[in-house]
Amino acid sequence: MPELTTDKNAYIRPSPSRGHLGGVTRSTNEAVVLCEAAGYDIVIVETVGVGQSEFSVADMVDMFTLLIPPGGGDELQGLKRGIMEMSDLIVVNKSDGDLVAAAHRMQYEYISALKYIRSRNKQWKAPVKRVSSVTGEGIEELWEILQKYRKTMENSGDFLSRRQTQQKSWMWTHLNENLMSVFMQTYGMKQILKERERQVMLGMISPGDAADSLLQEFLKTINQSK
Repeated sequence: MPELTTDKNAYIRPSPSRGHLGGVTRSTNEAVVLCEAAGYDIVIVETVGVGQSEFSVADMVDMFTLLIPPGGGDELQGLKRGIMEMSDLIVVNKSDGDLVAAAHRMQYEYISALKYIRSRNKQWKAPVKRVSSVTGEGIEELWEILQKYRKTMENSGDFLSRRQTQQKSWMWTHLNENLMSVFMQTYGMKQILKERERQVMLGMISPGDAADSLLQEFLKTINQSK
């Protein structure tokens, strides 16, 4: 990071998630498009690291990478499907110094776990690579993997189809956010929502019934305003 911040060819923009689920902020898609328009041909989106719910970014990027440090208590993650099923590449970083042995062990564990997980793409099986930003070990090989992945996806036609899927997901994200915004700004809905939340917390009504009730109240208000 200290090197990147002084590199005139690199641009770094921190964006707080502000409670938005999925590990990214609401405007991440727009930020990616803006960077591409500015001439940056490589855009890396780093999430806040929310673990198993870190799926939103998978619909924004061409290659979804799971980055894991050795000795961080994440060994059991290799036994969980979730985020690993979405991963196109798994990178064990900080493979240097006293952590080399732990990095090797974690690499083997993830390689073993991937044998029981269906690949996200039929043309590509997620590799597990060890790297170190301190010693530089594995960095060049990692870049070769990225290039090989893109070439494989382009040749199979999956690269274009994933880009098209990204656009569709982006549309639905905007629609969901806009609908929620309209819902919250509709007269009287905030008060009704607070009351339903209170009832749910007290066990007076189930979450599903509360959601159905809120939707009915919302539609009633919209129809009355016509």
